[in-house]
Amino acid sequence: MDFLLHELEHSLLDTLELVPFLFVTYLAMEAIEHSAAGRVQRAIERSGKAGPVVGSVLGALPQCGFSAMAATLYAGRVVTAGTLLAVILSTSDEMVPVFLANRAPVSGMLAIMATKVVVGVVAGAALDAVLRLRHRAGDGRPHIAELCERAHCHCDDGHDEHGHGHASGRWGIVRSALVHTAQVTAFIFVVTLAFGLVIEGVGHEALASLLASHPARATFLAALVGLIPNCGASVAITELYLEGVLATGPMMAGLLASGGMGLLVLWRTNSDLRQNLALTLIVYVVSVALGLAVGALGIIF
Repeated sequence: MDFLLHELEHSLLDTLELVPFLFVTYLAMEAIEHSAAGRVQRAIERSGKAGPVVGSVLGALPQCGFSAMAATLYAGRVVTAGTLLAVILSTSDEMVPVFLANRAPVSGMLAIMATKVVVGVVAGAALDAVLRLRHRAGDGRPHIAELCERAHCHCDDGHDEHGHGHASGRWGIVRSALVHTAQVTAFIFVVTLAFGLVIEGVGHEALASLLASHPARATFLAALVGLIPNCGASVAITELYLEGVLATGPMMAGLLASGGMGLLVLWRTNSDLRQNLALTLIVYVVSVALGLAVGALGIIF
């Protein structure tokens, strides 16, 4: 019983940390949908190519909500797929607090973060370039209305046919943002709790034994563990690395794949399952490839 209560508390705290990020994101998206002029759309188009750079740098900041924010923005087609990929790959998740708590060399931590940023920029820019060449980059316009329709939040209540809001319209924007936030928050809590119970059920020692196997096999497994949308994954990977159980290559693969709640929010908010699967696979493949490369080159942070 104590075990279940502990996981409930842990999952609730992890989820509540995301609420401000989600609410602010949805509030901004609703404001764009209801009142943005053409210049906002043109600004989005102009910033598209720089998106992976900006996203990767911001993703490296030690916070847990930016990848969830980026996934939400991508679901509304406010940012590109490459930008979302860059954010997920560069997200530090719980790595920074664990490094600092263990008084590990700051230089090593910064080197890992810099590597994640560079990988995010390169992978994100490459993905956007490929999508543009294949004419699958989208139309460069936000598609927030479709996101609202899928959530049945009645965003247009209180607005006239031209989309100009009145007093009730302003409340409609806030109400819609609250509905979106509540829906996604509930989903995140349930999934986080489920994965937390699985991780605790397996046990950290069993996880350590699994990841301490052959370096190449450990790289594939670490990246798979990194995909788990639970802070316990990045904590375990970082702790095992600092304890010397996990080699540099598997550690890099696991931390690249550990993009916070980004992928989880993507699967909840984006209706195109093929896109979700493709982005998840790209994150995994890039993480494994970099992990194997780091291991083969004998790089030590």
